[in-house]
Amino acid sequence: MLHRLPLSLAAVLGLAGAALADPITLTDQAGRTVTLPKAAERIASIPIPMASTIIAMDGGTGKLVGMNPTAKSAIVEGVLGKIFPEARDIPSDITAPNFIPNVEELAATNPELVIQWADYGADLVDPISNAGLNVALISYGTEEKTRYYHEMVATAMGKPERAAAINGWRDTVAKEMAEKAKAIPADKKPKVLYLGRAMENLTASGNKGNYNAWYIDLVGGVNASADVEGNGTTISPEQIAEWNPDVILLNSFEAKLGIDRVYNDPILSLTKAAQDKKVYKMPLGGYRWDPPSQESPLTWMWLANLLHPDVFQYDLRAEMKKAYKALYNYDLGEDDIDGILWTQMQGDATNYAQFKAK
Repeated sequence: MLHRLPLSLAAVLGLAGAALADPITLTDQAGRTVTLPKAAERIASIPIPMASTIIAMDGGTGKLVGMNPTAKSAIVEGVLGKIFPEARDIPSDITAPNFIPNVEELAATNPELVIQWADYGADLVDPISNAGLNVALISYGTEEKTRYYHEMVATAMGKPERAAAINGWRDTVAKEMAEKAKAIPADKKPKVLYLGRAMENLTASGNKGNYNAWYIDLVGGVNASADVEGNGTTISPEQIAEWNPDVILLNSFEAKLGIDRVYNDPILSLTKAAQDKKVYKMPLGGYRWDPPSQESPLTWMWLANLLHPDVFQYDLRAEMKKAYKALYNYDLGEDDIDGILWTQMQGDATNYAQFKAK
């Protein structure tokens, strides 16, 4: 079944309207009250994921005046750089890699709202407030938090209907998947290992507050690294061999990382995942598909089809075209989809032929 966002496409794309003249008050994810004199027309984002979220909520780049350099690299490397080539010129020197704001460069963007992390201490927030800039804080890592900051930034922009549509889509897909996954026997659920880093160090995450573990469970898998303490913990090839996962997911953050990283490793190549050709690199679309983003339901569909093609039969290419039209008002081409899904690199992997253009 092809999914549609709960609001009609015309409503999703056309209800933006003029900037609201009345003040806007919202509660951010640190519990702070933020008041804007009107809908924000200029927003700078220090957290990595928010740049593409702002683009999706607005349907364009016009309101994004500054972003994290890592967010910019995702845009340049991914399809958003093609959809919105002007995004390459948006300043990315507003923050250091550790999210410390560069207040001088940040102020130079003349933002009406700055988005910053809620969970990294006052040292990352106070310099922005002390410069007289409005700042709203977000928290990250779960589905609930993602939906909240979608609503928060859309409200700040005077476009609450955008978040309602996008979050409604998430809810519809997640509920449908959870219902179907109930019928999957425990002994048929594959052990899935997500490697957050794999080039120089191998890192994995536990179940606590781990978004990857959440959607692995959603689509009928078992998180192979559930016993790991904390998130982003360095692990050894020998530990992976002991887990012997059925499926290995490689992150999309490391641009040069390919599936040969596993197949050429003397230890990792012996895992069941490698032997069964079930090593997959996470797609890179408008944002990276591994963490939560406005495109997350596509991640869930992709992984569900790979793990249980007998249970889930999403027409992923058609779903992607619908989503990109609604999110970015862009007609996604077949070559675009191949690039997002890395079909040239991993088209021969088990169950991957379903994603090829028909």
